[in-house]
Amino acid sequence: MPNHLLAYHGGKKPETPEEGKAAIAKWMAWFGGIEGKIVDDGNPVGMSKTVSTSGTTDSGGVNPVSGYSIIKASDINEACNIANGCPIVTGGGTVEVAEIIPV
Repeated sequence: MPNHLLAYHGGKKPETPEEGKAAIAKWMAWFGGIEGKIVDDGNPVGMSKTVSTSGTTDSGGVNPVSGYSIIKASDINEACNIANGCPIVTGGGTVEVAEIIPV
């Protein structure tokens, strides 16, 4: 069963400790529902930079990555179905899904 990268975009940082606890509870519930599919829970990420032949910018692009996870799924459609329940989606963000190709 191939691994798939879930790259999270958007979402918002909790403003209070209570919001933080509620957000973590949503993520833990989602992870609990996909137990056995998780390869790497992942993490949120900090500020990103974009590197290209014209240099490095601090913008992180139009829609910078806000975190990631790696899951196992039979195909990209199953991975998208799993991603659909992700708290980042229900919180107004998006998830980019891609199969990880072993080299």
